[in-house]
Amino acid sequence: MKVTRIVLDTNVLISALINAGKPRELIFKIVKEKVQVVLSKEILEEFIEVTDDPRIRKYISEGDKLAFLRVVGSIANLVKVKSRFKVVKEDPDDDMVLRTAHDGKAEYVVSGYKHLLSLKKFRKSKIVTVAQMLDLL
Repeated sequence: MKVTRIVLDTNVLISALINAGKPRELIFKIVKEKVQVVLSKEILEEFIEVTDDPRIRKYISEGDKLAFLRVVGSIANLVKVKSRFKVVKEDPDDDMVLRTAHDGKAEYVVSGYKHLLSLKKFRKSKIVTVAQMLDLL
């Protein structure tokens, strides 16, 4: 059986951590379905930076963050990003998501950002919302 490889954008990870909703449901489904999450050091660094922001800290404890990272780490394949292309003019930081998908040979990128979703596809990766990914799984 072929394993589906997906990249979760930082915004999806943050939403799954702080809210009981579709992003968290997606994490549970990924664990159950044996889907391969593809992440990079850059995505994890951005996740840690965002979760250290006081506006986010008020919703989560350090323990919650570490427990969440353990779960994500158990289902994630960490790829070394080597590509350097620039695609997203609106938010160049989001190029790392596309680079991670490309270098990690992911079939899907799950994001909540309009400028990524508007691409619909980048090279071999389809760009979908959390709801679309839940339907696909």
